[in-house]
Amino acid sequence: MMKKYYVVWEGHETGIFTSWNKCKKAIEGYPYAKFKSFPTEAMAQKAYSENFEQYKGKKLSNTPTLSAAELQRIGTPILPSIAVDAACSGNPGVMEYRGVDTETQAEIFRLQPMKDGTNNIGEFLAIVHALAFLKQRNLTIPIYSDSQIAIGWIRQKVCKTKVPRTPHNEKIFELIARAEQWLRTNTYPNPILKWETQAWGECPADFGRKDK
Repeated sequence: MMKKYYVVWEGHETGIFTSWNKCKKAIEGYPYAKFKSFPTEAMAQKAYSENFEQYKGKKLSNTPTLSAAELQRIGTPILPSIAVDAACSGNPGVMEYRGVDTETQAEIFRLQPMKDGTNNIGEFLAIVHALAFLKQRNLTIPIYSDSQIAIGWIRQKVCKTKVPRTPHNEKIFELIARAEQWLRTNTYPNPILKWETQAWGECPADFGRKDK
């Protein structure tokens, strides 16, 4: 039997595992586990060093691992709310993001494609965009994102990207600086919540490009 290497990006434990039983232990019961098997250690190491989003649509192992009890515990999305998502072709690559009404999927705002960005940068900027949009309208509804990394950056009020600054992404870094400044100088009542993909399916703001 050909040996496989299992990369776990999000789970009870993350890393590279050499057996399915160990991988299963790391992801079983974790609401939005992100994992994939690879035929060689080199491919697994490369994948683990990169973003999970880069492997969406590439026959990614993301089998639901939720029990009926867990689904009941998670419940359903809070409505009304805004859902945000980003898309990036490459890492870094051409990045864009948008925010939609969670219930109707009507687009509320959108950033047009910009070069040399990442999915997590886009998610971070999209969340701040949604926060500013809602504050201007005095709305306290929640914001959903499927990026735990971006949500963590929001809490820390800083975009911790390691992407180098280039002439192509100068505008992106200007947006990052503005977003960080907004977070430092504003308060907001809006809950920022993780979109539970395994319980609810793809985020309503998803760009629907996982087959490309």
